[in-house]
Amino acid sequence: MSLHSSWKTGSKIAAKRNVLKRFERIESLKKGGKWKDGDRAYGLPKTKGT
Repeated sequence: MSLHSSWKTGSKIAAKRNVLKRFERIESLKKGGKWKDGDRAYGLPKTKGT
């Protein structure tokens, strides 16, 4: 049996992820000036992936 093309990996460029981890969202908010130290890390606003 052959391997379906969607399962192949290797030297392909990584696809852009739609979902960011919490620490990535906080970094994005810091860059935009919408995050202050001491803010809660729950209920973060949605951010676009980078």
